[in-house]
Amino acid sequence: MIVFPNAKINLGLNVLRRRGDGYHDISTVFVPYKGLSDVLEVVFADEPGLTEYGLLTGCEPEKNLCFRAWRLMADKYGVPPVQIHLYKNIPSGSGLGGGSSDAAFTLRLLNDLCGLGLSDEALAADAATLGSDCAFFIYNRPMLASGRGEILSECALSLDGYRIEVVVPMACETGAGPAGKPVHVSTAEAYRGVTPAIPTEPIEEIIARPVEQWRGTLVDGQWRGGLVNDFERNILPAHPEIAAAKQAFYDRGAIYASMSGSGSSVFGIFRA
Repeated sequence: MIVFPNAKINLGLNVLRRRGDGYHDISTVFVPYKGLSDVLEVVFADEPGLTEYGLLTGCEPEKNLCFRAWRLMADKYGVPPVQIHLYKNIPSGSGLGGGSSDAAFTLRLLNDLCGLGLSDEALAADAATLGSDCAFFIYNRPMLASGRGEILSECALSLDGYRIEVVVPMACETGAGPAGKPVHVSTAEAYRGVTPAIPTEPIEEIIARPVEQWRGTLVDGQWRGGLVNDFERNILPAHPEIAAAKQAFYDRGAIYASMSGSGSSVFGIFRA
């Protein structure tokens, strides 16, 4: 069976505090982005395995999130061996959740193929053990996320009348990473430049406003009071390709543009 694990974007991202376990509490809104997807095929086999194509992650098969998802289902529910074929279109280190989406879709696929009858809530609980935003892709609809990203609640968000475009900037000769390849931003790099703080206004209140107000208000040459991704303060100066991609969206008439997650991808929201 073949499925197409889609990407996601983050509407705002606040880093609230560092926890005792080394993780950070965050607040963000996850939104599915169906314009970019991987291709995932799972077939029953005598021996388990995973083959990767496309934008290779370089990860050992046994450490790939899809394989780990199968291992979880095998250990917990007795799922038989499978061969996993994964074609990667979503770049790693882009803030689009490609690996997490692949893992969640693997869980759903195995649930269906093996007739386990697990609820979305049960699958989401299993997904959360694999990665912070894996659980979101079980539901795959706009959700307010808290904790390290695994605590989800319904979000009354409608983007009817708008369209979303996503770009993954390519590294240039003067930027970080090999020229001509997608800019890669590690989660560790992103968090190193962040000072956790409680925002004056929570994300869920900001996104309740019209999209046209998400950018905030221009005061003394600075945009204030808008929907903010805390990682941008550190990442945009360090990666000029990302900053240029964001500005390019505004130059083309985007109502709102932002880096997604910890980067490197950038999205723009336009009137449809």
